[in-house]
Amino acid sequence: MTDSKLYHEGNRRLQDRFQSRKIADRLEQVTTRAQFTEGDKDFIESVRYFFLATADSEGRPDCSFKGGAPGFVRVTGPSELVFPDFDGNGMFKSLGNIEVNSEVGLLFLDFEKPRRLRVNGRALIRADDPLLAHTVGAQLIVRVRARAIFPNCPRYIPTMKLAEESNYAPRKGRDFPEPAWKGFPEFKDAIHPRQPTFKG
Repeated sequence: MTDSKLYHEGNRRLQDRFQSRKIADRLEQVTTRAQFTEGDKDFIESVRYFFLATADSEGRPDCSFKGGAPGFVRVTGPSELVFPDFDGNGMFKSLGNIEVNSEVGLLFLDFEKPRRLRVNGRALIRADDPLLAHTVGAQLIVRVRARAIFPNCPRYIPTMKLAEESNYAPRKGRDFPEPAWKGFPEFKDAIHPRQPTFKG
């Protein structure tokens, strides 16, 4: 084991092989933090999506796209952020993993700047969270306690512009359309009734 918040022996072996341990350590010392800055908060609360990495109890990984209207992810404490679980395909791959392994990684991207921010920590799923009643379209709330918050070099991020927002992202005072695939013959008889959601 190492005393690093970011690196384990596998990372260290490759850093030594490519002589990058010194810059890796400097990046951890200079850019890694356990509390969100105001800039982090502004960025996170402006995004329309992020990527969520989870793993099951045997370490088998999964990566999910999570989307919504700006503000659907909120920084609620020095080291805490929250996001809603919206109705999806019913597989519960990410949240099911969190039930058995709370370690998560979140990647926030801005393709227009470009910019990226990573958050590693532990997640907790709540069905009784006070935010649930005030979050449009939420069926559960996920709270993440950050262990390591750090930016990444954005040089390989292509510059892209938003063409159109998702019509499916829950918004106050709007109905939530169902995706077409839920009406396909092979799925139609297996779709659960939509859970009650707050519309505001």
